[in-house]
Amino acid sequence: MTNGNQISTRSKDELRILAPWAYYLFGTVFVIMTVLIVIIVGHDHKAPPLPIRCLLSILCGAVLGCYAVLIGYINQDAGRRGMSRLLWTLVAILVPNGLGIVLYFVLRKPRTAHCPQCNAEVEPGFSYCPRCRARLRPVCPHCQRSIDADDKFCPYCGGALEPVAASPAPPASQLPLSS
Repeated sequence: MTNGNQISTRSKDELRILAPWAYYLFGTVFVIMTVLIVIIVGHDHKAPPLPIRCLLSILCGAVLGCYAVLIGYINQDAGRRGMSRLLWTLVAILVPNGLGIVLYFVLRKPRTAHCPQCNAEVEPGFSYCPRCRARLRPVCPHCQRSIDADDKFCPYCGGALEPVAASPAPPASQLPLSS
């Protein structure tokens, strides 16, 4: 169960941030590399047979196309996280051997969340909104430590987290009579 303030990290949601140009770039790179490798390697007299060249060209086109999509993802994700899109895109492109991409994923900022009450940006670890003091995470009523919304017992103090049912009122016949 997800908390209302929790950030979803499913792959489908992550792919939605890709700009349409990244998909077109993937297709273009894939087709161009596939055709170029089949034609250029075919001119060599020691070239492998056509089916193997096609397989190698498809593999090479897919790898380079995925590299282009990763660059597009970094461009969009850096902007979403409040980082310089241009700087991180250039780092990912210009640092050799894919180290720029690895650097981005190691050094990127965590995504900020939004307060459900006032829509202010809050850091991921905050329990309260700094603007309106709204509670962002559920806490244990006994020890006041953060808990998950679907916990039944506090992992820190062991206290029951489900609300205790109010004791029913005694029947009217048992109430003391007032004079």
